[in-house]
Amino acid sequence: MPLQKKYLLIILSFSLLLLIGSVFAMKSYFFPKEQPKEEKQIIQSITTDKASYQPNKPVHFTTNLSDKYSSGKLIITYYHLNQTISQQEIKIENNEAKWTWNPPPEDFKGYLVHVQYESNREKDEQTIAIDVSSDWSKFPRYGFLSKFHDMSNEEMESVVSGLNRFHINGLQFYDWHYKHHQPLKFENNEPSSHWQDISNRPVSLKTIKTYIELAHNRNMKAMAYNLLYGAFGGAENDGVNTEWRLFKDQQKNAHDYHPLPDDWKSDVFLVNSGNSEWQKYVNDQQKMVYEALPFDGWHIDQLGMRGDVYDYDGNHVALDESFQPFLEYTKSEMEDKRLVMNAVNQYGQRQIGRSPVDFLYTEVWDQHKYYSDLKRIIDENSQFSEGKYNTVLAAYMNYEFSNQKGEFNTPGILLANSVIFASGGSHLELGEHMLSKEYFPHENLKMDSSLQKKLINYYDFLVAYENLLRDQLAEVPINIQSSDWVNFSSQPEKGKIWSFAKQKDHKKIIHLINFFDAESLEWRDTNANQSEPKKRGQLNVQLKENKPIKKVWLASPDMKNGVPISLNFKQKNHDVTFTLPSLKYWDMIVIEYEK
Repeated sequence: MPLQKKYLLIILSFSLLLLIGSVFAMKSYFFPKEQPKEEKQIIQSITTDKASYQPNKPVHFTTNLSDKYSSGKLIITYYHLNQTISQQEIKIENNEAKWTWNPPPEDFKGYLVHVQYESNREKDEQTIAIDVSSDWSKFPRYGFLSKFHDMSNEEMESVVSGLNRFHINGLQFYDWHYKHHQPLKFENNEPSSHWQDISNRPVSLKTIKTYIELAHNRNMKAMAYNLLYGAFGGAENDGVNTEWRLFKDQQKNAHDYHPLPDDWKSDVFLVNSGNSEWQKYVNDQQKMVYEALPFDGWHIDQLGMRGDVYDYDGNHVALDESFQPFLEYTKSEMEDKRLVMNAVNQYGQRQIGRSPVDFLYTEVWDQHKYYSDLKRIIDENSQFSEGKYNTVLAAYMNYEFSNQKGEFNTPGILLANSVIFASGGSHLELGEHMLSKEYFPHENLKMDSSLQKKLINYYDFLVAYENLLRDQLAEVPINIQSSDWVNFSSQPEKGKIWSFAKQKDHKKIIHLINFFDAESLEWRDTNANQSEPKKRGQLNVQLKENKPIKKVWLASPDMKNGVPISLNFKQKNHDVTFTLPSLKYWDMIVIEYEK
């Protein structure tokens, strides 16, 4: 072939390859590759009828599929931890499947339900968790409500059903009351149908009643929020004696008060919660609340350390020392009602831990701003109650960022929840919206659909594995290392994996929380700039273990929807090795010893 023709053919061939490449590039642009799974998922939702279940009660499930999947079958697998309890098949009819399951009769158990769709050509899978507990105080998952204007039943049912999907089993009714010292407004000796709260927002008695009823239908507790020592200006007209108040000086020249915006009803003036006459007064007010509204109990708030304060006679008052007597008196007056009390930054938590409450609740502020502080508080609370009570943290996320409209930063939320859940606590964060401020009606930030989906996985994980996360575990030492891409640390450190371990019976539970890519070690992620950790590949792990091991398994809210994964391992003398398939935010490894 002449040289000129040879070069011409080479040029033509190269041009043709460029043209073909351009066509494929255009096709890729106009007809993009297959959409990510979440955008074309077949199983649209799985729901249950309640947030938790009494033993020996059936669980009712509903699964909805996307429109074109009107037939096929569901394969349902029920797990307790890594054990398969049972399986069943359900037929799809008109894009929907409904079925009932009777859990084992044991009390205080968590289960994972794995739902797989199968047809001739396609598959999909999702999970949901089940909590069988006769009392919410064992595994509290606390949410809130903050708006009580006239609302339709459909609006309220939408809020409660949304919280039900996160297995929220108790609701704090925030700022529902008329006045702190007189929570229920009366007209002609009857509860008023409407009033305004402290910020002059409208409140409807019917809305509160309906919300309580809807909560009870889902097996959620309804808790009436109020301070233990709050009174409005002019409260003397309602029977609050001046002699009960707290003062900032021994001469009674300055009342102790909490300032509020000028356009609100009143500042909040503090009363001595150790005064027996005040205790009787405020408890009588609370009894009137229960006569009108079927609340399950009282969520008692406080304002934290107040510095030096004095009673009417000039005596110095240690407010935290009044908390236990106040709670004991209140419980004796209303034995059938539940109590939860906020320990602001742990103030008074030692006293509350010895009191008749359902669980311990800490509102966490910036004196405890690091991830390690979250675990320390949960550990402290267990010590204060001698292991009797579990913990809920009110920890407000993306705090400064929420001064403007926007969306929550998903990595910040998931990393904080990884730490709280792995440490044995739960997080007060969900209501009509997600919390970012201590004033619960504040809602500048929204959850995007990705965060909402991931958060459901995390709450499913919290419930499914509650017996390994929150059920009488003891912290134990761990000797762990890896020759791969990261080092382990015993405290949160940037560029490392935080590892700690707990033990129950013949199981050791090892938590790995990924700070390899962390922007900050401050849990609040106040400016919403915590970075998303990369999903890392295999991680070879070496452990020192003296006892013979029966099995090693893994579960993660970031992997396979929380379904347990069996791991191959080798044990030679005291050396144990195994490989994790991946790590994103949080992996939980379970070592089961030979009995």
